Order: sequence, then C-alpha cells, then structure tokens
Amino acid sequence: MFNKITIIGAGYVGFSLAVLLSQEKEVTLFDIDRLKLKQIDNKKSPLRDQNIDKFFANKTLRLKTNYDLTDAVSDSDLIILALPTNFSEATKFFDTSQLDSVISKISEKNINSPILIKSTVPQGYTQRLQAQYPDFPIIFSPEFLREGNALEDNLNPSRIVVGNTELLGLKIAELFASFASNDPEIFLMESGEAEAVKLFSNAYLATRISFFNELDTFALASNLDSQSIIDGVTSDPRIGAHYCNPSFGYGGYCLPKDTKQLESDFGDLPQELFSSIIRSNISRKTYIAHYVASLDKKVIGIYLLAMKKNSDNFRESSIVDVIQALKELDKNITILIYEPLVNLSSMFDCTVVSSLEFFKQKSEIILANRPDASLDDVKEKVFTRDIYGIN
Repeated sequence: MFNKITIIGAGYVGFSLAVLLSQEKEVTLFDIDRLKLKQIDNKKSPLRDQNIDKFFANKTLRLKTNYDLTDAVSDSDLIILALPTNFSEATKFFDTSQLDSVISKISEKNINSPILIKSTVPQGYTQRLQAQYPDFPIIFSPEFLREGNALEDNLNPSRIVVGNTELLGLKIAELFASFASNDPEIFLMESGEAEAVKLFSNAYLATRISFFNELDTFALASNLDSQSIIDGVTSDPRIGAHYCNPSFGYGGYCLPKDTKQLESDFGDLPQELFSSIIRSNISRKTYIAHYVASLDKKVIGIYLLAMKKNSDNFRESSIVDVIQALKELDKNITILIYEPLVNLSSMFDCTVVSSLEFFKQKSEIILANRPDASLDDVKEKVFTRDIYGIN
C-alpha cells in the first residue's frame, strides 16, 4: 500500500525511520540541512548509531534525499513528519510551528497523501489539525526510541501505537510491524489517546528516574550504599530491577519537554505528581552541585557532556545545569570539560581541553555521568552516580 514514502526531518527519529523503511520501500528524506543530506548521500550517518553504520555498509537501501519540499512529497503514498517540537518556556507549550508550516505547504500543493506525525505533540493537536485540513488524513503515531539506539528500537519496538482506528491506521501499524524482528503488540486508538500515551510514558520514566535519584540523594547524605538499597528495593517483582540506575538528573530530547508539556496539558485539572517530578529533577542537580562543592576541589573536570553512551546530544543534559550551579556556588573554581565532539576552546565559560591525559592530570575530581574504561587509571578521582554502568 505504501511503496513511496517521504520522511520530513533528518533527526534521529526521521533518519532511523528512513533507513528502516528503505530496505524495501522507496524513501525520500527531506531536510533543509544540505550538509546533513550530503553526508547521507555519501552513506555516512550524521548521527551516532552503530546499527545505522552497519546498514549503510552492508545493505542496499532505496533511500534518496531531497531539499525541495514540493518535489519530495509530489508522488508519495505516505508522508511522515519527524520535525522538532521544542518546549517553549515562554508559552509553556510545545513549539509546533515547523509542523504547522510544512502541513500548510503540503495543503497548498493539493497533495492528498496521508500525513503521519511522529513528532511529539500536545494532547489534542492532531484532532485540531484534522479539522483544519479535512481533505487528507492526518494521523499521529508516537515513537519510543532511545538516542544512539533508534534503529535498534525500530527493529525491535516495544509496541506500535497508531492514533487511528480505521483501516488506514491498521495498514500503517502493519507497515512498521513488517520491519520488526520481534512480534510487537499493535494498539489502534483515537489520536488524542495516542498523544497521551507518548506523554504519560515519558512522564512515568521521568518519575522512575527521579525516584531512584532521590533515593541516591538520601544515601549520599546519610553515608549509605545506594546499590545495596536499590538492589533490596527492586528485588520486589512489583518494582523490578529495571530503569533504576541513578544519574545527575534526567535530560535529553524527550523527558524534560514531555513532562513539562503534560503538566501544561493538565491545565486547571488537579495534579501534583507531574509538577513535583520537574521540581525533583531541578533539586537533584542542585544537590549534586552542592555535594561536589563541599569536597572543596579547585579544579573540576567534566567528562563528556552527552546524556547517554553512543549519543551526541548535549541538549538538556543534566551535567550542564550542574556546571552552572557549581559556578554560582564558587566563583574561584576552575572547570575543565573533555568532550571530543566539541571543536571549541570554551563552553559555558569553561575551558574545553582536547587531551584526555592533560584532562585527567589537571582535574582534582572528575564528574562523569557515564564513565568508561578510559578513566580506569584515575578511578579515585571519578565522581559518578552511574552505579550499574548502563544507559
């Protein structure tokens, strides 16, 4: 049914979908970033994802790129939108302007292909759009992808949720299921319900992270062993020993903005939990900064800025807020940042160093959200809350 597919947006959601679907379908990937498209044309991934690199090296993909929107969508059977919807602190709402603009342009060209939204949107957004553009179907289907593992999560989806209960919704679900290595459960529901699934899923993950981070805060302050407590708590099968690894705070593309959007979607409805999750994450980062400052080290090293292993995303990274808090607590400290992905001499008014050996030698303490073997020779300097060594 869907032989020619256009994907708009070459971020980790759109690009991973393009690689997945182009194994069998004719896929056109549109983006305004011509440099990124040129990389893809040369079979070089603009994102850190080992599975995508393997696909480029070993598979014949029916994937082409295009930076002309009209040409890209002109003969598509399905148009997938994977555009950013950043949370605006000014409006307390997702910024859907890129989605709005693209859909308006498609409508002007009298293209009636179904539009599938993969961007995270406010609850009720799809229904409002469908009322505005009744001439073609607009469907929402949430993605549940991890940064650095997006293709793997597309190949082995936890579930497939489509916000359409008609035959078209089923066909879209079956399209994605046909590429899955597992046998994912399919959920067809109304668009507003699918939008809520995405927001509540990420809010739950943020809640779970915050719970174990606060447990770890208590353990640090009380000189207790966090792992012993967590192992004892998670041995209860109702709780489970998953997603319980402490960190400096949750961050990344999804959890901060989705939790804030859900808080906004509640409006005047009574709720305390989601607002408290947001406050908890702020408190956690503040506590980490105060704890590190109390150790009275004058040269503090920051090992990598990305939230997760195999990720190149610094956005909303918890360590950035910890850096800012440390600078406010002590104006006399020196902060060194080691981040090979950054080709700068300074960031956040801190010195960026390119030599790992120099970094390890000069740092009196090293903050590492996710340490690795390259710090094994200076373990006594490393401060991390990564107890289990997992993402």
